Amino acid sequence: MILKNKNWIKLLLTLKGSVIYQVWQRVVVSMIFSAIITIIYETGLIEIDQPILSSLIPSVVLGLLLVFRTNTSYDRFWEGRKVIGGIIISCRSLSRQIWVNIPEKTPTDTEDKKAAILLLAGFFISTKLHLRNENVDGKLQSIISKNKYLELKEVNHIPLRIAKWIGDYFRQVYDLNYIDSIQLSTYNQILDSMVKDETACERILNTPIPLAYAIHLQHLLFFYCFALPFQLVGQLSWTTIPAVGIISFALLGIEAIGLEIENPFGYDPNDLPLDKMCDRLLFDIEELLTSDSRKEYLIDGELPTSN
Repeated sequence: MILKNKNWIKLLLTLKGSVIYQVWQRVVVSMIFSAIITIIYETGLIEIDQPILSSLIPSVVLGLLLVFRTNTSYDRFWEGRKVIGGIIISCRSLSRQIWVNIPEKTPTDTEDKKAAILLLAGFFISTKLHLRNENVDGKLQSIISKNKYLELKEVNHIPLRIAKWIGDYFRQVYDLNYIDSIQLSTYNQILDSMVKDETACERILNTPIPLAYAIHLQHLLFFYCFALPFQLVGQLSWTTIPAVGIISFALLGIEAIGLEIENPFGYDPNDLPLDKMCDRLLFDIEELLTSDSRKEYLIDGELPTSN
């Protein structure tokens, strides 16, 4: 219980990942406006107390709009997490099947197989770069050949090109009779699933919330927050200022959260940790490639005979 209390207090005081930085200026503007209204009310110059304005924008309507906005954004965030997870699952499954099921008859076979498995990690890394509209980085360069690196610098859709190279490897080992047609079909189905999930990420990225809806919600929030002092000043007097600040912070914060998680592939604290996911997948694949020491080749390149 003590640990839970400490975590609760720490979370309460944490600013990183919150939307305070996005909304504090608008909250301050709302409080300044409410201070002006309160001063006018207290001086008695104008009868400015207007509780009737509470019916201008019904709070239930505004609440439903905010809930719909947040739920829609979270659906996009969660779907992004599912398709990213699908790519990781496919990469791990395919790397294991390649490493276990495809035989190695020469040292070149081993090098080609390792290169193909590393391309699976390269597919996920390139997906991250593609979603962030970035070029080939040093991490991707370190796991592919120089010729492939130079080729990737000239293409527009890097994940699709890497998927083609992986498919070419499957065709190569099939032509060498290392795998049968059933295995070839299975591997290509998993590869197609990876491309499908990558395309789903593009769909999420390139289909934002309709602009008209976002603008209309902004207008309603503006009118609601600036109508609050007129509704509250008659009952709360100077307390109207902090009350408006709290209400504005709550409403504007909910809207900002929806905007924050709408695109889950960026660098914001609330976005998916794609960099850590890439590092973890690459670590798992490299560990797979170094965990099996069953095959040792002779100097002349032939496999050792079993006794």
